Amino acid sequence: MNRSALTHFAGIVIVLVILAVLPHFLRYHHQDFLIFLVINILVVSSYRLVTLTGEWSLIHAVMMGVGAYGSAILSKQFNVSFWLSMPLAGVVAGSVAALLCYPLFRMTQFYFLIGSFAAGEAIRLSWIHFIKPFGGTSGVSGIPSPELGNIDFLEPIPYFYLVLIIVTLCLFLLYRVEKSRVGLTLHAVHWKAPLAESVGVNTWNYRSLAFITGSVFVGIAGALKVHYIGTVTPKQFDIGFMVFILIWVIVGGYRTFYGAIIGAIVLSILDEAFREFDELRPAIYGAILVFAILFLPAGLESLPQRLREKFGRSGAKEAG
Repeated sequence: MNRSALTHFAGIVIVLVILAVLPHFLRYHHQDFLIFLVINILVVSSYRLVTLTGEWSLIHAVMMGVGAYGSAILSKQFNVSFWLSMPLAGVVAGSVAALLCYPLFRMTQFYFLIGSFAAGEAIRLSWIHFIKPFGGTSGVSGIPSPELGNIDFLEPIPYFYLVLIIVTLCLFLLYRVEKSRVGLTLHAVHWKAPLAESVGVNTWNYRSLAFITGSVFVGIAGALKVHYIGTVTPKQFDIGFMVFILIWVIVGGYRTFYGAIIGAIVLSILDEAFREFDELRPAIYGAILVFAILFLPAGLESLPQRLREKFGRSGAKEAG
């Protein structure tokens, strides 16, 4: 293991240790916030995988809802254990994504964006229209929490550790996918699609693979969320939540694996800080987005490098 890899590994271990002890120093409300933050990290990381091919969709929040509804219905109506319904939620979301690949990926760029929004709204409206099994606007309530021995997963701290373990495993798998040959091909499809096609790469297949894989992981995130709050409604996965996902990824940056994660963490903490100013929150988010586009087009992930370059030039001038 080289020095750079060792540094990254040590950093990850330190972050996990901090997260492991942090809930014990927080109030009940902030423990809830920490659970949702970790789940949202999985949401943005899975969405970033989709964007690796250069296609930005507006259906990712709905795919999270597909997983959430899938796990809720399986566990409540068919008495399926959480430990089985949670991975099956990813399978359900991935299967729906696979069915949508053919119509959606006949479009590209702006048309794909609008097409994904239309498909997502069609799915979300079906949850409202079909009272059985989706419960209409009221959704599905009374979703059971996980069961494991004498552990009470209704309490935030045990559930946080469960979420932390599952999300960490999912992030590891997403990271391995990106660093694999498949991940490198996804980058090639984004930046050099004609060249990739000229050497025999089926760009349609790789775009579909990224979309399906991202949907599988966000479906798992949906299951983790609803088994904690105990209810799922169409409102939880509307276009408003999708906009938040977009802003997290854009502000954080999507060129490195950790960029979107930084965006989700920083903006979620800011959102929590401005919770008392509920009417101003959309304006604050809009201002942050405009600022990031104008002054940090590569996202927060580029900030350390820009600071090093700035202070490096300043030091060189002083030395000269």
